[in-house]
Amino acid sequence: MSGDVPVRDAATVILLRAGSGGPAALMGQRGARAAFMPSKVVFPGGAVEPGDADARFARPLADACRAALARDATVAPEALAAAALRELAEETGQVLGRPWNGDGPGCAWPGFAGLLPDAGALRFAFRAVTPPGRPRRFDARFFVAHAEDLATDPDDFAAAEEELSHLRWVPLAEAAALDVPFVTEVALAEVRASLEGGPPPGGVPFLDNRDGAAVRRL
Repeated sequence: MSGDVPVRDAATVILLRAGSGGPAALMGQRGARAAFMPSKVVFPGGAVEPGDADARFARPLADACRAALARDATVAPEALAAAALRELAEETGQVLGRPWNGDGPGCAWPGFAGLLPDAGALRFAFRAVTPPGRPRRFDARFFVAHAEDLATDPDDFAAAEEELSHLRWVPLAEAAALDVPFVTEVALAEVRASLEGGPPPGGVPFLDNRDGAAVRRL
């Protein structure tokens, strides 16, 4: 990939919840001093870390989801799923997990006491690469998940770390009007289209910025 800044694999969760105004997504605001996308309203997510590859799941990724993630991948699909679930818990306090039966190692992530991460709750919905010239670059996979699969109270953010503030459920119809990054705006449009008409034929939408020119691929 082009650019003098290394491109890191990353994962993001678009957590959806039914509301009176239609589906809403859990979003928060990055700090004003953040090195990447300061002050922007975003979905929870972050870079894959070395330990993510060793995560154990209560349910594995769905076969179709795993196959889509494995195409053109530089990291195992399970590591991407683990990063998504871990970052969601760290940044929002919300846990997609199921009870652990005590067989084998448990999960040491905050909020997962007595639980194992639930990769089966994730659907791969969008991919985007940060353009060259940015201080940090990511090859981000966006997963959709639903609040009914949470093991936590969807309105309780007390366990969230401080990376995101003003955590709230934002109706999808209103989210693009917030101070969101361009990639988040595109992801919102893709998810709304998917909810209205089903997944696009031919694959998962991909905003390919690897060479500096934004191209939508499948």
